[in-house]
Amino acid sequence: MKLSETDQRLLSALRENARASTAEIARKLKLSRSTVQGRIERLEREGVVAGYTVRVHEAAERGHIRAHIMITVLPRQMTAVADALRAMPEIRTLHSVSGPFDLIAIGVVPAIAEMDELTDRIGGLDGVERTTSSIILSAKFER
Repeated sequence: MKLSETDQRLLSALRENARASTAEIARKLKLSRSTVQGRIERLEREGVVAGYTVRVHEAAERGHIRAHIMITVLPRQMTAVADALRAMPEIRTLHSVSGPFDLIAIGVVPAIAEMDELTDRIGGLDGVERTTSSIILSAKFER
């Protein structure tokens, strides 16, 4: 499905705050409320909007350690490794990527010792060849 510029702007507004009222989004995008409502319904019906999620305010996790954990997976082990990572609540996101690593996970834990333990657990999974981590210092923005 080809998305219009208006659809893209609407999706961006929803990424910033999916709980915003239709009227609030309409004001922000300079569209009528009924236009915004109709576009949201169409995007949901056509599967462009697959669901909504919770973004936790930074203050709720102030002091938590976040890291990109790059993972190299042995051949034919991707499904098992991805399933094991999905079972770890500390892993917030998992991406399959091109380049020297196969996966990049975003891990969030309360303290550096727990990040060390998390990366050790990931490195110990059957099918994981190697991990490399980068601590996230700050997020400039998220959508």
